[in-house]
Amino acid sequence: MLTYLADGLPGVPWTLLRYVTVRAGGALVTALVLSWWLGPRVIEWLRALKFRQEYRPKDAGRAGDVTGAADDEAKRGTPTMGGILVVLTLDVAALIWARPGPLVFLVLLVLLGFAGLGFYDDWRKVSRQNAEGISGRMKLGVQFIVAAGVVAYLWALPSTEKLVTEVHVPFVPARLALWSGGMAAAVAVVTCVLTIVGASNAVNLTDGMDGLAAGCVVLCGTVLLVFCYVAGHAEIARYLLVPRVAGAGELAVVCAALVGSALGFWWFNCHPAQVFMGDTGSLALGGALGTVAVAVHQPLMLVMAGGVFVAEAVSVVLQVGWFKFTRRRTGQGRRLLLMSPLHHHFRKKGWSETKVVTRFYIVGILCAVAALSSLKIR
Repeated sequence: MLTYLADGLPGVPWTLLRYVTVRAGGALVTALVLSWWLGPRVIEWLRALKFRQEYRPKDAGRAGDVTGAADDEAKRGTPTMGGILVVLTLDVAALIWARPGPLVFLVLLVLLGFAGLGFYDDWRKVSRQNAEGISGRMKLGVQFIVAAGVVAYLWALPSTEKLVTEVHVPFVPARLALWSGGMAAAVAVVTCVLTIVGASNAVNLTDGMDGLAAGCVVLCGTVLLVFCYVAGHAEIARYLLVPRVAGAGELAVVCAALVGSALGFWWFNCHPAQVFMGDTGSLALGGALGTVAVAVHQPLMLVMAGGVFVAEAVSVVLQVGWFKFTRRRTGQGRRLLLMSPLHHHFRKKGWSETKVVTRFYIVGILCAVAALSSLKIR
């Protein structure tokens, strides 16, 4: 919105709005301040509507249920579906500060689409007051349809076709960094779809302790902000041997809005949480992170930057897979972890919630630093 003023009005203040860095800073601050202002109002609104978690979460101790959340009675009654705050402030900040373009609208559409899916899932849980939302198959089906639509759209545009038909590999010499050809195209398409779906579900699985998902989203969003800025700047991209992507600079503004909205939500979600993100926010934020990574040719980098998210998702896959395998072989399912996702395993081992979250933050920071180092290490 403000870019129209920058293009049409003379003077230094409006000229500054042409710079991506200025608008990224404005988007971050706008999303953060909006979150601080709207947060108490949204929390009271959710409480008035009784959108709160009164039901007992799934208990991983029950036979056959190996992925349930820990039962923490102190958290029952806390408002959920707080992702509405994140999505609202992110959209407003991005629309105000980002220059309109296909990549910007694509990310925001994915954000809204996954937010709608998560909202429906949360609403079913709240209305029934049990942990059974929509079925896993239905959720994955919608996610794959949206992700496939994103990839098909990028493939259809000549300017973005290579984003989903070439594989960019971090930490390898520049001449080998881009893998192209017939097999590469198939691998790239599958990788892009799995990146969007996987990121959405990984953030959702991580959202199980106060502040954990929000803090890790801030770290991943910051890394993507840097990569978007580099990919959108012709000279820096050439110097760092990063694929140049037209319009990626505007995605840096969107990432800044994402970081600001996640920071603002984190303010209310830190221990003890005043509001939970719910699937409304976690599915949307994960989908947005995955889409941005695909749009700047960095899906493999996201795997590295989001190491905490990857570990959480892998822990669930291994737990479920091993349980089913041993049940077929021995007639009795066995567990690799005390509970999954991974943060609940450490909670069961006697770690306090704040210790688990803080140590996961430290790992997340190390993953973010490793991802950023790939800009120079080739």
